[in-house]
Amino acid sequence: MRKLGFTLPALAWFLVFTVGPLASLFYFSLTDWRGLIAPRTFVGGRNFERLAGDPVVHQAVINTLVQLVVSLPIVIAGAFMIAYYLSLRPRGHRFIRAVMFTPVLLSAPALAMVFVGVFAPSGLVNGFLGMLGLDGAIKPWLADSSTASVAVMVVIVWSSMSVSAVMLAARLNNVPSEVFEAASLDGCGHWRRMWSIAWPICRDFVGVVTMLQFLWTLFSSAAVVLLLTRGGPGTTTVNLSFLVYDYAFNQSKVGYSQAIAVLLFAVGVLGLIGIRRLFRQNY
Repeated sequence: MRKLGFTLPALAWFLVFTVGPLASLFYFSLTDWRGLIAPRTFVGGRNFERLAGDPVVHQAVINTLVQLVVSLPIVIAGAFMIAYYLSLRPRGHRFIRAVMFTPVLLSAPALAMVFVGVFAPSGLVNGFLGMLGLDGAIKPWLADSSTASVAVMVVIVWSSMSVSAVMLAARLNNVPSEVFEAASLDGCGHWRRMWSIAWPICRDFVGVVTMLQFLWTLFSSAAVVLLLTRGGPGTTTVNLSFLVYDYAFNQSKVGYSQAIAVLLFAVGVLGLIGIRRLFRQNY
């Protein structure tokens, strides 16, 4: 009991700041609540019945799943290849690692302003296409329903791949160099060493990085959508995390937004279970 007493502060913190907000999330999802100073009315499962028939929510679910299915493999595979290259300690690798942290140093508004300039009608992408003589490919990337979601995913991939690469490189640096030297003597090229030796060794850590990237894409991509497109054009780039913000703060439908947050929570739990199973080692 005496030893248990030392854990009580941490346990109290966990209950107040983790379990408490989570329980509140489920409670508020069962209410009709317009905001902090508005009265709350208990409506049971009515918000979830509304979710089932809301086409905007349906589109948000599709967009969220597409963002996860497309961006996660690109980020993890690209980050691992960059990490392997950094683990070889090429000339200037310390400078490259420092540059890789640039997206972390940029705030969300600054990052959005950079990519608004990149994808603007007179921005970097269209200017480059014009130089190549591809005038037919020039378009307003963030305002075109056929390209807006692609532009958002490009920002998500760019802003998250570098940090994942640095974390994976730190893990690869702990692999004994003799392992790769022995493989090289056996005639293994870099590609085979990367995927047949480095990947299995780092599989567990890759799973952890994948979980972190999954959670960031699922819960934090709302800032990218808000600052770049506000969910438009139409509902082309709306995702679940953005809808939670939009309904709660723009439309003053806090109860309904919490029902969407419960759906988002369920997607997160199922996704983490799937990733854990995918990267689980079987010996």
